[in-house]
Amino acid sequence: MLDSITLDQLRTFIAVADEGSFSAAARKLRRVQSAVSHAMANLEGQLGVVLWDRSTRIPALTEHGRVLLDAARRVCADADALSSAAQRLAGGLDPRVSLCVDAVFPLSALVALCVEFARAYPTVELVVHTETMAAVADRVLDGTCQLGVVGPAAAAAAQPLERRHVTSVRMVPVVGKGHPLAAAEGRVPTERLREHVQIVLGERGDARSPEQAVLSPRTWRVVDLQTKRELLCAGLGWGNLPEHMVRDDLEAGRLVPIQPDAWGDDEFVLPLAVIHRPGLAMGPAGRWVLARLVELCRDHVGRGVRA
Repeated sequence: MLDSITLDQLRTFIAVADEGSFSAAARKLRRVQSAVSHAMANLEGQLGVVLWDRSTRIPALTEHGRVLLDAARRVCADADALSSAAQRLAGGLDPRVSLCVDAVFPLSALVALCVEFARAYPTVELVVHTETMAAVADRVLDGTCQLGVVGPAAAAAAQPLERRHVTSVRMVPVVGKGHPLAAAEGRVPTERLREHVQIVLGERGDARSPEQAVLSPRTWRVVDLQTKRELLCAGLGWGNLPEHMVRDDLEAGRLVPIQPDAWGDDEFVLPLAVIHRPGLAMGPAGRWVLARLVELCRDHVGRGVRA
């Protein structure tokens, strides 16, 4: 029964309801009124439901008709969406774009990217993952994501992938204002740093990347930078954070920079790079993401916008 119902019948049903009469719908659809009446009679017969009360001069929707009108609108809207999606795909528009960024990627830039993408490509699905170190390259290598933004810790894992330098992020050693090291003047000897907990960013699951910038045998490990920042602000340890992330905290005095004697002033400047599989074919939405995330990352890191 339902297989024989056509979209034209449903659109005619909607037109009659919207225009208020069979004759007005016929004028809108540029048909004779008898064709509209015949379409409605056929639809009622196929559905087994009376849609129109014809006891008055101008037919009115029955209670069942009002219910099925809403369903007809949904069916036609879905059909329009299907047609539109097919046209976009036939024209080369990506059905979805997937991206994975390292935790040091500025969150403000990622949010700006998503806002702009939603406006530019409202019908394209955007999938965003945040990982640390080698896990970013893993998401690109296994096909979960088309694009990734990695730091140097993922360099080995990303060898089979194509790379494009984006920008560099300076890591700043900091402690909370109430931490004992906050009062340290000049360079802090490693022996003194070893007396305190160092909060370190690690990987989820089994760690594969080599240890970076670990000086203390006493470590707390976290897998996201926001948690690390909160712990440092609470005075629970010392550690490195991206400069763009802590600029407001440094200016407000919530965090205090320290100078480990073992490191130079620019010991940890981390290059970020976009990676993707060789020969990756991208439509206009994917190419837009690739170009715009480079611009936004450079802009937000350069301006010191807090992540």
